[in-house]
Amino acid sequence: MRKLLILPLLLLFLSCNLNSPDALLEGVWRAELQVTDTKVLPFNFEVTSRNALKIFNGEEVIMVTDITYSNDTIVIKMPVFQGYIEAAVNQGSLKGNFIEENLDRVVPFSAEIGKKTRFDLKTETVKQQVSGNWETVFSPNSEEDIYMAKGTFIQKGNNVIGTFRTTTGDYRHLEGVMDGNTMKLSTFDGAHAFLFTAEVNDSTMNGMFYSGNHWKEPFTAKRNENYELPSANELTFLNEGYDTLAFTFPDSDGNQVSLSDDRFKNKIVVVQIMGTWCPNCLDESRYYSEYYNNNKEKDIEFVALAFEYAKTEEKAFSSIERLKDNVGIEYPILLAQYGTSSKFKAQEKLPMLNHVLSYPTSIFIDKKGKVRKIHTGFNGPATGEKFTEFKTEFTGFVEDLMSEE
Repeated sequence: MRKLLILPLLLLFLSCNLNSPDALLEGVWRAELQVTDTKVLPFNFEVTSRNALKIFNGEEVIMVTDITYSNDTIVIKMPVFQGYIEAAVNQGSLKGNFIEENLDRVVPFSAEIGKKTRFDLKTETVKQQVSGNWETVFSPNSEEDIYMAKGTFIQKGNNVIGTFRTTTGDYRHLEGVMDGNTMKLSTFDGAHAFLFTAEVNDSTMNGMFYSGNHWKEPFTAKRNENYELPSANELTFLNEGYDTLAFTFPDSDGNQVSLSDDRFKNKIVVVQIMGTWCPNCLDESRYYSEYYNNNKEKDIEFVALAFEYAKTEEKAFSSIERLKDNVGIEYPILLAQYGTSSKFKAQEKLPMLNHVLSYPTSIFIDKKGKVRKIHTGFNGPATGEKFTEFKTEFTGFVEDLMSEE
């Protein structure tokens, strides 16, 4: 009788394994996202085991450990963000899609093992040098969409790394090449898939920015080592008649949390306007979480207000909990909005602000409950010295507020 029971179980186990695709081959892979009929966004990743891989963007390394196999399909879920890759496995190749369900976006995806280069070079000749600062204008011919940015790049031979900073944040760790007169840069982190191409002529650039396969816009740039963006502390402010902030939003336990609660009284409070889908918010959350965990004994509290495009409240709170678990966030994250990440809708929830210009935005409140500073955007690790400057400014300002009676 016992043998009769073991045999069906063994057959079931074998059949499950027969339906499971082979594990990804270990080694370096080159992936491509098809952003237009003729343009692909490349990036590299390294498979280190059956259920782990690393994605590379310049100096950034993203560890991915949520990998599942079913039938002939593999699903690679990115940490924190909701985007995932679903692809058929065929020995040393993958073919499928990068999917963001909450945004109804699907981008064709493919990958092959053994190719370590990110961009293929048409010429090995280095014809242009882009190291330095570039005053940049995106959508220069559109009155509605035009905005300024600062490009900062480091070029060694054909290889280029850097980023574009805007008043709302940075475009992450970009990596690529100078191919003749053409600069090519890309990044992929599971939330954003960015491709930049530009023709360079000594001190000018003319290029195109692709965000996945759903958006593209032109940009122009000129060398300007002294160019600086407007101060991040002057872009968002309180409307006339207000000197503080007020809100009541739920946490994941169903508790309604207000700024007037006892835990925030007589303490410095940093209010973080953010979204779990936002890479700049992730960078900021990592920094704030580390600071908070190292300074719990001091009179400072953090509280994040999440504006989520998840279609249901349940999915929005699931994203919040995933972020908290991944980063180790111990301060409360409240659900301020779901179903849209509209900044206009966000401003309706916080009418004391002149606008919500950026995710993230940080509001600094002193021990008496008064707003003392509002910082728009966040310069993350990809910005190098600007990230260092932010940390120095942040700690100095908070210490000044702590010293006040």
